[in-house]
Amino acid sequence: MLSSNESQPAAVQLCYENINGSCIKTSYSPGSRVIFYLTFGSGVVLAVLGNLLVMISILHFKQLHSPANFLVASLACADFLVGATVMPFSMVRSVESCWYFGESYCKFHTCFDASFCYSSIFHLSFISIDRYIAVTDPLVYPTKFTLSVSGICITFSWFFAITFSFSLFYTGVNDDGLEELVSALTCVGGCQMAMNQTWVLIDFLLFLIPTLVMIILYCKIFLVAKEQARKIESMNSKTESTLENYKARVSKRERKAAKTLGIAVIAFLISWFPYFIESIIDAFLGFITPTYIYEILIWFAYFNSAMNPLIYAFFYPWFRRAIKLIVTGQVFRGHSSTTDLFSEQAKSLG
Repeated sequence: MLSSNESQPAAVQLCYENINGSCIKTSYSPGSRVIFYLTFGSGVVLAVLGNLLVMISILHFKQLHSPANFLVASLACADFLVGATVMPFSMVRSVESCWYFGESYCKFHTCFDASFCYSSIFHLSFISIDRYIAVTDPLVYPTKFTLSVSGICITFSWFFAITFSFSLFYTGVNDDGLEELVSALTCVGGCQMAMNQTWVLIDFLLFLIPTLVMIILYCKIFLVAKEQARKIESMNSKTESTLENYKARVSKRERKAAKTLGIAVIAFLISWFPYFIESIIDAFLGFITPTYIYEILIWFAYFNSAMNPLIYAFFYPWFRRAIKLIVTGQVFRGHSSTTDLFSEQAKSLG
């Protein structure tokens, strides 16, 4: 890794003291190390346990078995894998400033990192499409976004993300033209993958295009929701038909779901956008960004994997109820999968 701008102690510490070509190790005070480990470790625990609860909730309770929720469960799987296979190793690398897990896993770690990031943004794009259809045409929505359509979206999100990421880093095309830089930065105990300008731009476009799709669709959802709210208010002063009353209640539910998932999308963009912008700037200015800036931005992005379960817990009463049943072990009782998680919501929606 690149050494940080902090001054080194009198005796330079190395990642591997008895190996030639070892990376220089940046030392932190014991107090700082404890704070770093606690901060990063809390993110790991939230990402792993929180997303595990989301997956168990959706897969266990039959009431949650819907095409849209299966997309959410698959998104939670991507965030769970970030917490399980990426964040713990990045935590040690960030605090110790050395990579102690071997060159082979360094490549796997980078591939996992990229794969799960791409998978997340593709999932969020498909979720925004799902919410757009649900809000704009709630009565026809069940026939348009079926289980098979959801399955295709999930398969594409995983297959493309994994295939692209592993192909990119295992063929070595990512650092074509950067051989001298890579050679100068390579040392024992480091783990970094250089990206040339071409692939940085492609990388950014793969982030930007789905992002624009999400922004456009959620803006349209917001406008449609405002129009629907006006119609519902005008209908309240008139005699409503049973169909119109049902449509109003369905629209209200779908708008609430769209709002919650929209917040998850905004959180994702805020978390990852600075990292992608820094990557482009760095590639075109000769990789001058100090290591500590990179570490701050990448951890800001990693913490996004821990945020979605907190968003669901805050906005979804059914998720809070599901967590209670899981934590207390009631899910192991017979017929627990048929538990009504929407009873409180059902009263409010009529």
